[in-house]
Amino acid sequence: MNIFVSNINYTTKDYQLNELFSEFGEVQSCKIITDRETGKSRGFGFVEMTDEEGGQAIEALNGKEFNGKELNVSEAKPREEKPRRSFDNNRGGGYGNNRGGGYGNNRGGGGSRW
Repeated sequence: MNIFVSNINYTTKDYQLNELFSEFGEVQSCKIITDRETGKSRGFGFVEMTDEEGGQAIEALNGKEFNGKELNVSEAKPREEKPRRSFDNNRGGGYGNNRGGGYGNNRGGGGSRW
């Protein structure tokens, strides 16, 4: 079972969350999500456990205070597949979101970049 944990204190480390959930059985994986650019915690994470143990952990830990914050713990929902964005929005040539030619956000032709 994949468990979603939110409202995690930003100073909490993966191993601390793992220890908390280990009280209810074997933790298969535990990961606090971090910002790609800064490496700082985003305040949520995921824990994987067996269904039975995970259910017990959710029941016991949802609303429990941990490292000064009240955790929100629930079964993780499957991630929705979103269409990948294309960064090539040109419709004619030139630069930017053109629909004809030239530069910038032109919808006609020509135009100056400066």
